[in-house]
Amino acid sequence: MADSLVLVERDGAIAVVLLNRPDQLNALSDELMEELVSALNKLDRDEGVRAIVLGGSERAFAAGADIGELAQASAIDLYYQRRIERWDAIRGLWTPLIAAVSGYCLGGGCELAMACDLIVASESAQFGQPETGLGIIPGAGGTQRLTRAVGKALAMDVILSGRRLSANEALAAGLVARVVPNEAWLEEAKGLAREIAEKGPVGTRLAKESVDRAFETTLTAGLEAERRALYLAFASEDAKEGLTAFTEKRKPEFKGR
Repeated sequence: MADSLVLVERDGAIAVVLLNRPDQLNALSDELMEELVSALNKLDRDEGVRAIVLGGSERAFAAGADIGELAQASAIDLYYQRRIERWDAIRGLWTPLIAAVSGYCLGGGCELAMACDLIVASESAQFGQPETGLGIIPGAGGTQRLTRAVGKALAMDVILSGRRLSANEALAAGLVARVVPNEAWLEEAKGLAREIAEKGPVGTRLAKESVDRAFETTLTAGLEAERRALYLAFASEDAKEGLTAFTEKRKPEFKGR
């Protein structure tokens, strides 16, 4: 519905989820985050959905948290509202999640994009973590994911000074995967989602887990996890179908099993 804070559209094996607070530049209110996590969890449980695109508008992916709400909240309010658990739920999705970013992607918006598996950015995209200008710090992964993505020096610059990264700077630093023309930000992300959706769902999910593990553990532990994931993927019906289809020179028909 047009008055919903989160719009969901199915397109074959992909789903498109759009934040819908245009007058507030998609500021991440409690209500919006609740709707978003609910929508993503529902899609994640749908075996017919093999990739999800998360976007905002041409003007803004999300300009940050809802500052009006934060200004009225106490530390205990933040604790009991379990805000961070919503971000953990997004991080825990099985289905590949692509952020389609155009315009402002700041504060909580930048953290939301970084919680996705891939970022496709328009040439107009701007990434930043301006929280220190409000006397606080990024609290939904900004200090951790940005540092891992772009390195300590650049993360310090962005977080401490309030510097914004352009799309091309973010690409060069390793924060985004692709930069596309302004008018193509959503269609390019959907095209990437379709490419992913054509692959074997079991292998895709296990590969996603393995790449995440590389970010979070030692090389030795990561290699061990990768081998276990390979054996699990190899035991799937999808693997048999994919290998057989290759030898028979036909397109595989994956079932996600």
